[in-house]
Amino acid sequence: MRLKSYVYILLTDTGTLFTKSIKKYTKAPYNHASISFDAELTELYSFGRKNPNNPINGGFVKEDIFTGTYSKYPETTCVIYKLEVSERDIEKMKRVLNIFKKNQKKFLYNLIGVLGVSLNEPVEFSNSYFCSQFVAEVLHRSGIKLWDKLPALITPDDFRQNEQLVFVYEGKLFDYGHLRKT
Repeated sequence: MRLKSYVYILLTDTGTLFTKSIKKYTKAPYNHASISFDAELTELYSFGRKNPNNPINGGFVKEDIFTGTYSKYPETTCVIYKLEVSERDIEKMKRVLNIFKKNQKKFLYNLIGVLGVSLNEPVEFSNSYFCSQFVAEVLHRSGIKLWDKLPALITPDDFRQNEQLVFVYEGKLFDYGHLRKT
């Protein structure tokens, strides 16, 4: 019997000034997206703050719930979804992820791309992503097609609205029962 494999999508709202500004415009409850390969969210990746104390310096990050940006915002709310995938899909996603890991210093946060989404105009620069664009790109490059639009137009709310994703949890991030301090 084949064990089921899943990838997890974490959508969050830290309540920062930046996220409050985004929420005013989007009217969506969550404004940050991350991808994980485990229910405990120990292998969690996105585009966001490289340093929890500096919202300006962004790029590719391996997020750590207990020591990274989330540790500064204990009231962070979230919703978690899972997507059933094959082992082969996970291998492909990890290969894509390795490109980001090996070249992480070259990647920048695509702030202009965030504005492009609001205009429904994809703004793509090489080596530049925003959080939901990155997660969508990893899935897309691995052959997983969840939408009929470019990753550069995907918002965190697009994940929330996608019927292929299975709801796991919603509430305060630090109340999520699977979290384990490592």
